[in-house]
Amino acid sequence: MKGAGAMRSVWLCGAAGLAGVLAAPLLAREVVDAAAPSDLAVTIYRDADRGPDEKLDRDDPRGLAMISETRRVTLPAGESTIRFEGVAEGMIGVSAIVTGLPGGTIEKNRNAALLSPAALVDGTLGNRVTITRMNPATGKQVSEDAVVRTRADGGVVLQTGQGFEAVRCSGLPETLGFDRVPAGLSAQPVFSVDTRSDTGGTYDVTLTYLAWGFDWEANYVGTMTGRQSGDEFEMGLLSWLTLVNDNGQSFDDARLQIVAGRLNVDSDYEDLADPPAAEGLYLTCYPLGSTSSGPLPEIVPPPPMFAPPPPPPPPPPMAMAEMIVVTGSRLSARDSAVVTASEEDLGDLKLFRVPGRIDVSAKAMKQVAFLDKDAVKARLLYRAGCDSSNRIYPDSDTPDAADVLLLTKNEDKKGLGIALPQGRLALFEPGPRGDLLAAETDLRDYARGQDVELALGQSNQVFALCGAIGDPPDDARGWTKMQAHLTNANPHPVKLRLNLAYGGDQDIRFPRHAVALKNGYQTVEVTVPANATRVYDWKLRDAAGD
Repeated sequence: MKGAGAMRSVWLCGAAGLAGVLAAPLLAREVVDAAAPSDLAVTIYRDADRGPDEKLDRDDPRGLAMISETRRVTLPAGESTIRFEGVAEGMIGVSAIVTGLPGGTIEKNRNAALLSPAALVDGTLGNRVTITRMNPATGKQVSEDAVVRTRADGGVVLQTGQGFEAVRCSGLPETLGFDRVPAGLSAQPVFSVDTRSDTGGTYDVTLTYLAWGFDWEANYVGTMTGRQSGDEFEMGLLSWLTLVNDNGQSFDDARLQIVAGRLNVDSDYEDLADPPAAEGLYLTCYPLGSTSSGPLPEIVPPPPMFAPPPPPPPPPPMAMAEMIVVTGSRLSARDSAVVTASEEDLGDLKLFRVPGRIDVSAKAMKQVAFLDKDAVKARLLYRAGCDSSNRIYPDSDTPDAADVLLLTKNEDKKGLGIALPQGRLALFEPGPRGDLLAAETDLRDYARGQDVELALGQSNQVFALCGAIGDPPDDARGWTKMQAHLTNANPHPVKLRLNLAYGGDQDIRFPRHAVALKNGYQTVEVTVPANATRVYDWKLRDAAGD
């Protein structure tokens, strides 16, 4: 019996000890703030749904950025929570990775609310604030302590020495003062991770994540130099990167990279990047009076509870230029020293590393020069099409304006040899009073080694009338006679490409000219002398079936 009683006592003591452990609150993790970033890298991915002919949307950029921040953090021994303040508001939390922690990551969190009037009231529920208002008898400002008794969801009730009262229902100016910021609130978005360190210490950790609200495009300026070599001329080609950051956070002195090409994106990153809320304080009071006692008095909204800061002083005259920041010591395309961005393969995409450090400013558009070629060899080519289903009558039909094309090849021999991201080209031609805009056109992505063919618009000097003449053939395999009347009003000869038929559809016999396949068409190139009209005859027929 004695032994049994002893065993029962031991069991009771053990159960009581276990109950005490279970009842005791878990030790709260110590909260540690990571230092500001000591190194930043920003890689911007273009909006995958924006085509070459669509302009970058500054107000609603829909591209992505991969942001990598290196920060220093001092950890205590045991478990702790690390706060990374100032991450992008478009941060996609599920993409975040933290490296460099001795104990890894236990849990990741992103704050749901930012510091705001409503968040201040909600975070101070049950605590004291200071209310300041005007005494209607003396006109002086009077302050007193009060306790917040309700949340900021339509009306705020305070408990003062006079009892309970609703804020801002007297029609007199009232302001609330808070002696502290409630725990967990920050003026900037915060990302936090829980971790564990057996010994504690100071570590350099790297936070990498995707963020929404970025985009970029390339803009090209081509300037004809006047230097000619046969059919080719030389032009300077300067390219600018236009960057947009729609987030409220800046990433200063960052290593900038851009990714060219269409990224295959299936996730709805816009929804995953729902930014934390910063809600205002909107108070509603019941109007005085009733319908039985006459019309309701006019309700005049009181002045704001949280007085806005005074407006900043007007900027100096040159400050407006900061909206678009340009690298290099001078704005001249030919005088500024522009270092070509280094190019790397990223799968089927292209990665460009922009030299130096760049400020990717909040809510801003910026331009960075990244490509400068002095002697790109190109040529102009005119283009006209022929339709064998239409019969032409040269004496009465009106010719059509030919298209003007700018042709080159993306190779070192032509002065290029670097991948060209999609964007827009402005082409300037020298004139007696300086360079003049000659054309604008869109570029798709061009890899190294590809033929570059850009449509510059319709010509005002070169015209074509082309189609079938004479009687149609008697059978399907008979030859159709074709004729082209080509007119060149320029003081110099021009080359013109005739699109004769879709590839493989027709057998073509074009005397003294080789038929080549270009962009899906069977074509020939002919020369039209200066201030002259040339007539070309050929014939075609349906290609033989299998």
